[in-house]
Amino acid sequence: MSEYTAPVRDMLFVLTEVAGLAEVAALPGREDASAELVAEVLAQNARFSTEVLSPLNRPGDLEGARLDADGVHTPAGFKDAYRQFVDAGWNSLSFSTDIGGQGLPRVVAAPVMEMWKSANLAFSLCPLLTTGAIEALLLRGSDAQRAAWLPRMVSGEWTGTMNLTEPQAGSDLSLLKSRALRDGDSFRIFGQKIFITYGDHDFTENIVHLVLARIDGAPAGVRGISLFLVPKFLLKADGTPGARNDLRCISLEHKLGIHASPTAVMQYGEADGAIGYLVGEENRGLETMFIMMNAARFAVGLEGLAVAERAYQRAREHARERIQSRDVQGSAQAVPIIRHPDVRRMLMDMKSKIEAMRALAYVVAAAHDRAHDHPDEAERARAQGFVDLMIPIVKGWLTETGTEVSSTALQVHGGMGYIEETGAAQHLRDARITTIYEGTTGIQANDLLGRKILRDAGASVRVLLSQMRETAVALGALTVSPSSAEGAAITADCAATGRRLAQAAAAIESSVQWLAETASGDLRSAYAGAVPLLRLMGIACGGWQLGRSALAAVRLLTEPEADTGFLRAKVTTARFFADHALVQVDALRDEICQGPGSVLALPEAQF
Repeated sequence: MSEYTAPVRDMLFVLTEVAGLAEVAALPGREDASAELVAEVLAQNARFSTEVLSPLNRPGDLEGARLDADGVHTPAGFKDAYRQFVDAGWNSLSFSTDIGGQGLPRVVAAPVMEMWKSANLAFSLCPLLTTGAIEALLLRGSDAQRAAWLPRMVSGEWTGTMNLTEPQAGSDLSLLKSRALRDGDSFRIFGQKIFITYGDHDFTENIVHLVLARIDGAPAGVRGISLFLVPKFLLKADGTPGARNDLRCISLEHKLGIHASPTAVMQYGEADGAIGYLVGEENRGLETMFIMMNAARFAVGLEGLAVAERAYQRAREHARERIQSRDVQGSAQAVPIIRHPDVRRMLMDMKSKIEAMRALAYVVAAAHDRAHDHPDEAERARAQGFVDLMIPIVKGWLTETGTEVSSTALQVHGGMGYIEETGAAQHLRDARITTIYEGTTGIQANDLLGRKILRDAGASVRVLLSQMRETAVALGALTVSPSSAEGAAITADCAATGRRLAQAAAAIESSVQWLAETASGDLRSAYAGAVPLLRLMGIACGGWQLGRSALAAVRLLTEPEADTGFLRAKVTTARFFADHALVQVDALRDEICQGPGSVLALPEAQF
């Protein structure tokens, strides 16, 4: 059974040649993010992920988290791994030095998080939720709250959660029933929350819950929701944990995957009420919670990428080792299955999608750094507009694709993949939730269409299309040593990729135009095409980044000590994606523009 090996070579290529690490390092306050430092950070994290986190992945899945009278216990080894994680400073990597962090940019944090998630997705969910809680407190917490809670959360000494969902209120939070009663400077919280990741555990002595509840007398619907900081243990005068708050985990969910991650049902206020402190303004809690959600949505997109990478590595190793059948040319003996064309097709499909996902995610992370740190206000606004447009694509397309890749990886194993002992099934089980939590794919698609495209009449998409077309033109104009067969092949590959990318841009343009015209009179038909639009834009954006990767690889091939095998593979992988993924764009355009009628045609009784 294979362990995870971090793809550091590919990560560094994407950071330096596609995402623009040097430009990010030139931003104010990011000067320490040199290529040399980043390479060392990734190397150290690769060792930690491979040697500490990865060996716990399979045993943790088998053992799972458990609940008894003493609370929730994580699987053997997890608590010690978390202590090593905190002691090494990984939890504080991307936070400002002003609050005890290390100040590295998000574009560096992205590959670091990817490694954690590939090595052990269940473990990685705990710091993910803590990060979201920290960001919410940074932007909306009071000075006193930040001083009391952030230092220990940034260090990882304490963890954080977000509590949204209730039995009757899933994605529709207007149905939320948890109550908050005023009690002097604080509130007493009553209610039940479900699906709370790491709602209780044995990693740390305190857990900081951010809980949505409705203050008595607040308006109905989402306008009456407030956000509260509700700690597991209240603080004593010296800032250390004191009395236990009136909250507890009453059960753990029994899940398809991520068994080692405790998903808690939390009860607040079985006696006098759990003491909570208002975060931000009354009745604006959902707005604050979305700060956490946006950070989490990007991170969940990385989960799709990360699980796909782990599943691909296992399938690739199996394909090299599994001897089965003669090849199609009639070899004398059975061969490793990697020599069979269909297995090669599946491996290339996985490889190309993973590289497309990685490049897109890191490019979005770099844009986030520019949106926050660039000295020019107009550039910050442009970068933020790109990030806003891309977040639902990163979350929706990367997780859907990660699930597809995990399924394909199981197929490479054949019947052995369906047997739990091989480990291939765990990746598919773990990946499946990523398309659902932090907003389903449908919710991401509705956000992309309604808030990110229709709201600005497609202005942000037009900027994106202009950039795609620039890359397509550059690919078509490229000429590499036309006198050599290798140069001619590279030139042809890039030209073909450029043609497919231009075709994808045209499909997006016509789809968005149709959606904008249709939405003005028939919103239901427009939204019937929202998920196909997200898929279309995900494939196109992935192809765009692979095209940019191919251009960078061709440029680097001229250097004296070029890694020719790796760089040539970049060009070939982009061509494969163009031939096998970008070819889908016209069909998706037709689904968007011609398909809504049949989506909505049947009476409800016929389902």
